[in-house]
Amino acid sequence: MIDSMALALAPQQPVTARRFRWSALWLPATYSYVSVLLAVAVGLTMVSASRESRIVLHASTNLHNLTKGHLGTLFSSAFLVGEGAATVFLIVPMLACLLALAERRFGAVKLVHTFFVGHVGATVLVALGLWVAVQSQLVPGSIAMVEDVGVSYGAMAVVGALVAVLPSHRRWVWAGTWLSFALGGVVLWHTFTNVGHFLALCLGLGIGRLTIRRQGGAERPLNLPEYVLLAGGSLFACLMLLG
Repeated sequence: MIDSMALALAPQQPVTARRFRWSALWLPATYSYVSVLLAVAVGLTMVSASRESRIVLHASTNLHNLTKGHLGTLFSSAFLVGEGAATVFLIVPMLACLLALAERRFGAVKLVHTFFVGHVGATVLVALGLWVAVQSQLVPGSIAMVEDVGVSYGAMAVVGALVAVLPSHRRWVWAGTWLSFALGGVVLWHTFTNVGHFLALCLGLGIGRLTIRRQGGAERPLNLPEYVLLAGGSLFACLMLLG
């Protein structure tokens, strides 16, 4: 009783605001990847158009390169956006929002893992489908030489994986919305890139589902800065799917 009275009479310590954690801004995977994308984009503006085309073709994951055993293109192709410099500087900040949110929630290692599972996995599946289509003469053989680089497959896998950071009552809405957009792109444009977007999204949703199971139902609500990052990343995904 005396102890309780003493605690009640003791001077109350002022409540201080939660200190900002600078560690929350340390996102090495996002910063490194975005920096490389911008550096490569700037570098390509300094060479002739013909040389730029040769560089992009050399890094492409097209059938010609893959069937020749140039498996390094599965990684090099992820460091070229494949658009003009103006477009690169427009979409890379939105891509950075997507990657930053994923890295904040999953960590750098899992972000890289998710991105490359989507990028490599969707690329290989698309290449197998194209190889069968070429062998069956369903598509012209010239498709084996097209330029095929970009960040969209990996990014769509990250979009799918983000289902794990949303409240449980919004997860089906998130998954259903993006699957509808991805399928809509396939139906409207009928390109192998649209098919790749759909496959990468499915791979990402699978990763997100595994993450939810490992979390054991635990949820940590998104804060305001994270919702801003989510909005920027969602805009990027819309541009990739419908652009």
